[in-house]
Amino acid sequence: MDGWLGVVIMIVLGVGFAGVMIGLSILLGPKNPTPEKLAPYECGMPAVGDARERHSVKFYLVAMIFLLFDIEIAFLYPWAVVFKKFIRAGNGAFILVEMLVFIVILFVGYIYIWKKGALEWE
Repeated sequence: MDGWLGVVIMIVLGVGFAGVMIGLSILLGPKNPTPEKLAPYECGMPAVGDARERHSVKFYLVAMIFLLFDIEIAFLYPWAVVFKKFIRAGNGAFILVEMLVFIVILFVGYIYIWKKGALEWE
C-alpha cells in the first residue's frame, strides 16, 4: 500500500486544485451574460438549424473506416520496429507472412467498401 500513497496524494491534489480553481472562477468571475455570449459557438460562424438533426449514416461509416485504417498503421509501426529482432531470432519469415496476411485482409476490406460505394459522397 505504500507504493500507492504517492499516486493517491497526486490524485487528491489534482482534483482538489481543479475544484478550487473552478470554485474561484464561479465566485470571482464577471457575470454579465449577453445574447452573444450565451449563443453556441460554431467555429466563428453563427449557428444555423437544430443541433439535434439527423446525420447521414455515411458520415459514421466513413469515420469508422478511417479508424480501421488508422489502427492498421498503429499496428504496422511497432511491427516494423521489432522486425529485425524477429529476423535475428529466426522467425523473420513467419512474422512477415503474418503481417502480409493482415495487410491482404485489410486490402480486401478496402476493395469491398470501395465497390459498395461507402467512400463516395452524394
